[in-house]
Amino acid sequence: MNTESLSSKIRSSSFFIKQDAFPRERFYLALSAALLAVVLAAAGCGSGAAQKESPAPASSKPQSTAAGTPAAAESLVLVTDRLDIDFSKHIVTFIELGADKCIPCKAMQPIMKEIAVEYEGQVQVVFYDVWKNPEPARKYGIQLIPTQVFIDKTGREVFRHVGLFPKDELVAFLKKQGVR
Repeated sequence: MNTESLSSKIRSSSFFIKQDAFPRERFYLALSAALLAVVLAAAGCGSGAAQKESPAPASSKPQSTAAGTPAAAESLVLVTDRLDIDFSKHIVTFIELGADKCIPCKAMQPIMKEIAVEYEGQVQVVFYDVWKNPEPARKYGIQLIPTQVFIDKTGREVFRHVGLFPKDELVAFLKKQGVR
């Protein structure tokens, strides 16, 4: 058997056919990743850069409205980009790191508002939209949203929760911290 016929047999072997299939596997992997990105974006948990709606104006101090109204609840939740929050005036500061368009984060919004109204003066509720400004996510070292971080009067983190935090569990935690 000469060298030329041996090399032609090697080139036509199934080993090389499998290697040729590899680019097709990469194509299917890339297609799967693209489809996953589309599904996540449609579910509201994709990148914030694709959002078209204008952001809600950030408020750094509460507006005066009748307590218990939806507007009052809105004004008691501090929506901000500022990282220099004063923790000393409240027993606990409840920091929600999420996004306006993330579905689990949207589910946390009414809970945050209720906590802000029910425990006004004792619990400071702060919301950071980390899709609009990722700096708070870096500061608090979060990897998933929503993440709730609880800070005491001294500025020390006392607890952290990732995901939707049911109100009854959140209230139980606050009561353990001395909130009445």
